Amino acid sequence: MIVLNKIYTKTGDNGQTALGNGVRVDKHSLRVNAYGTVDETNATVGLARQHSEDELDTQLAAIQNDLFDLGADLCRPDMEKDTEAEYQPLRVTPKQVVRLEAEIDEMNEALEPLRSFILPGGSALAAYLHLCRTVSRRAERMTVELASGEAVNPSAIKYLNRLSDWFFVAGRIANDDGRADILWVPGANR
Repeated sequence: MIVLNKIYTKTGDNGQTALGNGVRVDKHSLRVNAYGTVDETNATVGLARQHSEDELDTQLAAIQNDLFDLGADLCRPDMEKDTEAEYQPLRVTPKQVVRLEAEIDEMNEALEPLRSFILPGGSALAAYLHLCRTVSRRAERMTVELASGEAVNPSAIKYLNRLSDWFFVAGRIANDDGRADILWVPGANR
């Protein structure tokens, strides 16, 4: 159980923070940047939810919860020591990735195939979903970079990869099932 009775601790005043296993690292470490960008993604989802409703809002709420799971996963290195931990560390699971894939497939059924790249925009919700997409792609890049030197849960990387696709397709849904997408016109302003 999490209890937050004091918000500031002053333990980070020297530029370090504690990971989920208690190890202290610099706040600019790649791991902290990766899970910090996951947190930033979650904040952009909160903005998108100001314009969403019904099933899409329910799906976005589930994604927000997943993003906290993902942050918890990334802030705890040493996956090989999970069985020795005082409590079972939270890890993203393949089931969460499969759920995103199923939702993408379902949303994509309502869409006509793209004939051009699209520009972020259209409805407010679509614009925010495209912001979510770009921030989640940055989180993915950082997590992949982290995985090149440290152990990272493979499902965490897959989740981030699917998530950016989810936001792209949901952005099209938010633009009247793609009918209000703003198409890129190559060289239009030359």
